[in-house]
Amino acid sequence: MKTNTETTETSGAADTVKWLLVLVLLSAAVVGNYLLADLSVVIRAAGVVALIAAAGGIAAFTAKGQTAIAFARESRMEVRKVIWPTRQETTQTTFIVLAVCIVMALILWGIDGIMVRLIGLITGV
Repeated sequence: MKTNTETTETSGAADTVKWLLVLVLLSAAVVGNYLLADLSVVIRAAGVVALIAAAGGIAAFTAKGQTAIAFARESRMEVRKVIWPTRQETTQTTFIVLAVCIVMALILWGIDGIMVRLIGLITGV
């Protein structure tokens, strides 16, 4: 039981160091992009992408990173199970939604006009 606790504490400390390194890399990307404004945009963009990729790689080796990767894999498997609608079904559904929105807008516009006239008659304005 005691070795298990020590392993968790060591892992937690290692994860903390990794997250600090991730934070430093992301901060370096932002600050470096700002301070090196005189360099070419392509070079700055490549530097920012490299630093973000390095930060993502380090974050992937933490406990939370492993959990996020497992979640992404499971989500991908679930998306493969979805039965997606055909183009025709999507088009028909879109037109139905648009028609309902237009009808509701006209109904609300009519109710608003009636309410304005009623309030105008009551208040005498």
